[in-house]
Amino acid sequence: MHHKGRIVVVAVLLVLALLFGACAVYICDYYRADTAAIGEFLPEGTSFCEEPDGRIVIGPEDAAVGMIFYPGGKVEHRAYIPLMQALAERGILAILVKMPLRLAVLDVNAADGIREEYPAVRDWYIGGHSLGGSMAASYLSSHTDDFRGLLLLGAYSTADLSATDLSVLSVFGSEDRVMNREKYAENQKNLPAGYRELVIEGGCHAGFGMYGAQEGDGTPTVTAAEQITATADAIAALVGTLQK
Repeated sequence: MHHKGRIVVVAVLLVLALLFGACAVYICDYYRADTAAIGEFLPEGTSFCEEPDGRIVIGPEDAAVGMIFYPGGKVEHRAYIPLMQALAERGILAILVKMPLRLAVLDVNAADGIREEYPAVRDWYIGGHSLGGSMAASYLSSHTDDFRGLLLLGAYSTADLSATDLSVLSVFGSEDRVMNREKYAENQKNLPAGYRELVIEGGCHAGFGMYGAQEGDGTPTVTAAEQITATADAIAALVGTLQK
């Protein structure tokens, strides 16, 4: 091999090595579930099913209402177990999906086939946090006949759902500094008339899960447990399982 050819080969190998290293750093840089906080939140004796694909299922399989949930971008999906447990306590079968590389954009169709596994569920809803919420809305736009509604937590829908009769609940914290408020307002036109909005006073972007503070977020004045409880109550009111 000529000297110039060797230089080219070395240069290509260096570029590939740098790209591989950058990908490895990106993949390893994510928000991990706070197992201690989750353990304190969950009632003693709490149990759930974790499927081979990483999907976590909490609640009675004969529940009348089911919720498929997409986690936020670069967040370990187990961080949302407390929210799923809170939904289960309110009569909802909660199904938490694990995303490849913790990015819902890499598997928008993750909800495919789930509903068929739980024939007892009468009414299905789909939702998610942040990027997960946006991707859940995107999935829903092609499956509007299969679901009763949508849950957006610190998220907005870029898909146009305005002509549907879906029930939609949008929840965010007053101290959320991660969600783009301008894009949120701009995309409200994509939601059906009569959608519900809940602003949790003192809540932040990361407060829907238990994974610690998120870069760029505001400082919450309520705990994650309080934000999760308020969110679960609002969801139960939306789907009709709230006990009065």
